[in-house]
Amino acid sequence: MGIIKSGKVVIVLGGRFAGRKGVVVKTFDDGTPDRKFGHAIVAGIDRYPRKVTRAMSKEKVAKRTKIKPFLKYINYSHLMPTRYVVDLDLKKIVEEHGLKGESRSEARKAIKKVFEERYLNQTTVKKEKKATGVSYFYKKMAF
Repeated sequence: MGIIKSGKVVIVLGGRFAGRKGVVVKTFDDGTPDRKFGHAIVAGIDRYPRKVTRAMSKEKVAKRTKIKPFLKYINYSHLMPTRYVVDLDLKKIVEEHGLKGESRSEARKAIKKVFEERYLNQTTVKKEKKATGVSYFYKKMAF
């Protein structure tokens, strides 16, 4: 698949996380010995941050900007690529922790930290194209 590359924002079409947005971390076009189909590791948002207003206290803002991430192997046929790209460096985190057993939850915690940090610092993105991708990624889909 030439379209689905690392850093691309995708929409998950099937399964528990259907309708959620994710970022492709790593692709496997030819599959692996245990998964003999084209698939990708996708890190996405299961629970999106809620709307924040200026009148809210810092504690309330901190509570409302919490994000619940997911990390999953997903078949290409269950992903819909968007035109947006983000510059979140998640590949290092996934390779460091892996996706087996206890290390998966550690990787999810590290990804949560990266997602929340970037959500609070969206204005520091260097390129305009990446900035629009980041703002799109953090918005819940309306359907």
